[in-house]
Amino acid sequence: MTKTVISTPDAPCAIGTYAQAVRAGGTVYLSGQIGLDPASMQLVEGIDAQIERVFANLAAVAGAAGGSLADAVRVTVYLTDLAHFAKVNEAMARHFPQPYPARAAVGVASLPRGALVEADAVLVLDE
Repeated sequence: MTKTVISTPDAPCAIGTYAQAVRAGGTVYLSGQIGLDPASMQLVEGIDAQIERVFANLAAVAGAAGGSLADAVRVTVYLTDLAHFAKVNEAMARHFPQPYPARAAVGVASLPRGALVEADAVLVLDE
């Protein structure tokens, strides 16, 4: 099996020992994205802006892999406050077409850089 690292300047560069995404066969594993602006590498302000930036970042990485969020089969969302879950649902309805991917939402104590939300995804693309 060939493993290919996916990288794009349209999403934040990795801030640790990981790739933005890795493709293995027809499956692409997108690393978690927080609400960092890729140009400034600064966290955007507020939960609404962070949710939008997270999905924009995931979309940019999906595009670099030759796909889109329409190819997502699994998404995991991490929230420091599960009270924001409805906002995530609203954003997902804007960024993901039906049928929606499988999803888990996890409440966490904290996220990198003080982020309020993070999400990762798995895409399946034609080989």
